[in-house]
Parts: sequence; C-alpha cells; structure tokens
Amino acid sequence: MPALATPIASAAGDVEAMAQTLEAHPDYRLQRRLKPTLLWPGSAAAGVTRAIVLDTETTGLDQSKELIIELALLRVDIDNATGLPVGAVQVYDGLEDPGKPIPREVVALTGIQDADVKGQSLDAARVAELLEGVDLVIAHNAGFDRPFVEGRFKQFAQLTWACSFADIDWKAQGRGSAKLESLAQASGWFYDAHRAEMDCHALLAVLAQKLPNASHFSHTGLAQLIHAASLPSYTLQATNAPFEAKDKLKNRGYRWHAEQRVWHTRLTSEAALNAECEWLKENVYGQRRATLQIEKQDAQVRFSNRPGVVSQLQL
Repeated sequence: MPALATPIASAAGDVEAMAQTLEAHPDYRLQRRLKPTLLWPGSAAAGVTRAIVLDTETTGLDQSKELIIELALLRVDIDNATGLPVGAVQVYDGLEDPGKPIPREVVALTGIQDADVKGQSLDAARVAELLEGVDLVIAHNAGFDRPFVEGRFKQFAQLTWACSFADIDWKAQGRGSAKLESLAQASGWFYDAHRAEMDCHALLAVLAQKLPNASHFSHTGLAQLIHAASLPSYTLQATNAPFEAKDKLKNRGYRWHAEQRVWHTRLTSEAALNAECEWLKENVYGQRRATLQIEKQDAQVRFSNRPGVVSQLQL
C-alpha cells in the first residue's frame, strides 16, 4: 500500500500541472469541480452583514398546493467593507416528507425519492437558531423560495430578502444567462446541481466574486445584494395598455400577468420609475388617458405573496 502513495500523489500533481497549463493557454477554458468553502479567510474590521443563503427543493411549482422536500441554509458573515464572506459558514440541510408521492419529474431533477424523505421532518429548532440575528436572506429565485419557506416557518416573513436572480442585472454584467449553473460555469466551476445544499454553496461562491463590470474593488455580488435590499423597488402595471403595444412592452422587458390580464415590470429606483412612466406615455398610450398602478415594496415584503403600498398615477 505505501508503494502506491507516491504514484497517486504524482498523478494528482501531474493533473494539476496540466490544468494550469491549459488555463494559461488562450485556446482553452478550464472547468473545475466547485468545492464548498466552509471557512472564508480574514475578519471584518468595519462590521458585517449576517446573511442566510437559502435554497429549497419542492414537490412542484404551485406554492398553494406543493410542499418543501429539502431545505438548505448557509449562515455566513459578509464584510461590509469588502463585500466578501469572512469566517466560518454554518450549514443546515434537511429533508421533509411531504405526505404524498414526489412527482417523477421532480425525482428526475433532484434525485430525491420517496424513500429518502419517508418519516423525515425539517429541524425547526435548528432553523430558528440559524435565523437568530440574521440581517439578510439571499435566494437565487426568491419569488419562488420565499412563499414556500414562509408557509413552513413564519420567522422568514420578518426578515429582509434579496434575490440574486432579480436584483443583479446579469446581462449588463456580460453574462449570457442568469441561471445559477451558467453563472458558475462562467466563473470556471461545475457542480452537481438541483440539490439544495450544493446550490447554496455554488451561489455563495458566485456572489463572492467581483461583478465583471463593477467599477469598485468591493463590488461583489454580495455587496450588490446588500445595497439592493436597502432600497425600495416598484412594480409598475401598464393598465389597459392597447393591444397593439404588446410587442413594444414585451421587448421592453414587461411580463404578462395572466390572472390580472396586465403587463407589468419591476423598477429598482424612483428615478427609473419616473423614466418608465414617461416611456409609457410616449410609446404606449400616446394621447390616451391612462391610470397606472404602482406597488412600492421594501425588502421585508419583496418576493413574498404579501402586498406592498399600492398607489395610482394618472398619465
């Protein structure tokens, strides 16, 4: 057995040497397996934002009918000066029996089967412990995850949330896709996706990177989310927009709300809201009178099913 140690170590060293050679060559891009970081270097001198990075796996998409089958939480401190994680990462990953069969498509996506969750229950005491003193909850699709976890643990409704999918303009950052796997690949990593804990580690690694088009050294994805959570956002409905304007609205980034039968968009500042109202007046309504509905949301209700402050604006 000792005789094998040297060749194995040598082979590993050879692989790493080859990897470094490929990385240095302009004709190759290297993908490395993402290894979770459980202890980030350094300490914060100017204070931290205590964050939870969260992901869920569920029996389906409908938050009114489906249930959580896996919940993962990473508790980590973010240095306010650098936008980087510091210190130890606390981890929770738990399974829960939904009391009904897991759909085949969910099994295919996650690998979680009925036998894995049978008799399992999320550890409410451990979840409460990790949420104590938290300043910010981060999820990559908070509009999906937040209603699920609020339905299971009421403490989440009292916390400030940010969404790494919606609160960062990944297209403006030169990324072709905002999907987490694609963002990780753009940073040179691959990983086994669609299990909650590994998705959390991947998200934290991606957000700890400096944003590609950031001008300030500390402008990581984490710093951007902390900033976004400090500001209100606005959902603007293009009420009674003429049918012939649908292509303009779609190209502008508006989404169609089928139940309310209205085009809507989300703005991240009052200045952007005012500019968007002017765009609607000029390009959609023309000389027609219109009453726009505006919903102002702060980070304690954003991405939840609870309403913000609704007002109306006459054009």
